[in-house]
Amino acid sequence: MTLRTAFNSLRWFLPAAGLALIAFACSGRLGWAGLAAWILGGALLGLGLLLLWWTVRPNGSQVHPGLILESWEVVADGLHNSNTDLIRWEGHFYLVHAAAPSHFGSTRCHLNLLRSADGHRWDRLATFSSPDEDIRDPKLAVIGGRLFLYALVNRSFDPEPYTTVFSWSEDHGRAWTPLQRLAHEGWLFWKPKTRDGRRWYAAAYWHEHGRSALFETEDGIDWQRVAPIFEGGRRNDETDIEFLTDGSLLAVARLEGYFREWGLGMFFGDPTGATLIASALPPYESFEPLTFSRLTRLDGPALFSHGGRLFAVGRRQPNLRQPFARQGSLFACKRTSLFEVGPSRLTWLSDLPSAGDTAYAGVAEAAGSLYISYYTNSIDRDVPWVVGMFNATSIRMARMDLKAVIARADDCAQEESPDQPHGLPRA
Repeated sequence: MTLRTAFNSLRWFLPAAGLALIAFACSGRLGWAGLAAWILGGALLGLGLLLLWWTVRPNGSQVHPGLILESWEVVADGLHNSNTDLIRWEGHFYLVHAAAPSHFGSTRCHLNLLRSADGHRWDRLATFSSPDEDIRDPKLAVIGGRLFLYALVNRSFDPEPYTTVFSWSEDHGRAWTPLQRLAHEGWLFWKPKTRDGRRWYAAAYWHEHGRSALFETEDGIDWQRVAPIFEGGRRNDETDIEFLTDGSLLAVARLEGYFREWGLGMFFGDPTGATLIASALPPYESFEPLTFSRLTRLDGPALFSHGGRLFAVGRRQPNLRQPFARQGSLFACKRTSLFEVGPSRLTWLSDLPSAGDTAYAGVAEAAGSLYISYYTNSIDRDVPWVVGMFNATSIRMARMDLKAVIARADDCAQEESPDQPHGLPRA
């Protein structure tokens, strides 16, 4: 029996077991044993019905009607597809994603690289795997005319990547060098960015968490550490960067919080979880923390800029006040969402059609449109994160008009509470 089958069978097994115990308690005068059967049976029945409800309730994503022009599936093959990245290069989209039996670490996990001229019809160019290891969080960049792939490798069931591997192609993604480790062992690299096409920068976080740093390169292979981005606990995870029009560099980081750092809050979330926003001026040797946004813990951040504005796509948890639904809770609903990033706050703009285990987007621009790749469970239902982790996910693409994105950001900037959704229709 697979892990997915075993987990999903609980929604039928738990109510059946609960009813059986209740029937046993009603069978005669059983004293304390009967009372215990009543209590345990009621608990199992309640848990089973809750799990069943989680798998059938309708999707509650709030998608702004003026933003999403199209949304479609790219990969839906029954696997747990995840962790996307996307670039536009020489007239084609390049999309990479992870594919595994579930969200959790597996030696069967691999990366698929796809290419498309229009974003709808895709050809597979290459598949990557790391022998006897899990591989995830792929990132793409074209550095010095070569297409680079960076990814994180992991050896544990609850994914805790321990270092970064990379490969490159000189023929537009058909043939690749063998995967090899970056020289900075233990640093987990996110997406490389450049302002001038010559010098590239990437944020990376330490595999034991708690700190992140900026690195630079000119060839994509030899990286040098430039400066710390954040230090001081809070379990610093995925960190992304983007250049602003004045040449400064802005960074956002997923901070899981103090409770998670101390080994608590793993299941029910952490109220101290947040998103760090920090900034550095050239030559980027010192980052200043600007704010800690509690709007969301921006898992899998993907930053991009347009029209002098800075935006992010990442995971949002819409309900933070429900029982067992603190920031990062396994039992809460999740969304892939679009935000504007300012020096003092994140501003939520819209969800994408998404639910369950979702987010880890890639972004690319083409012909006045913004294309966003991401992964999600079925968008017809609204399963909590933990249910989504065990079940199939698809890779989706959404297309937005960039002018509409700017207009939506302008509207939200005039509202009193930019951190809150504003009555948008449900998906």
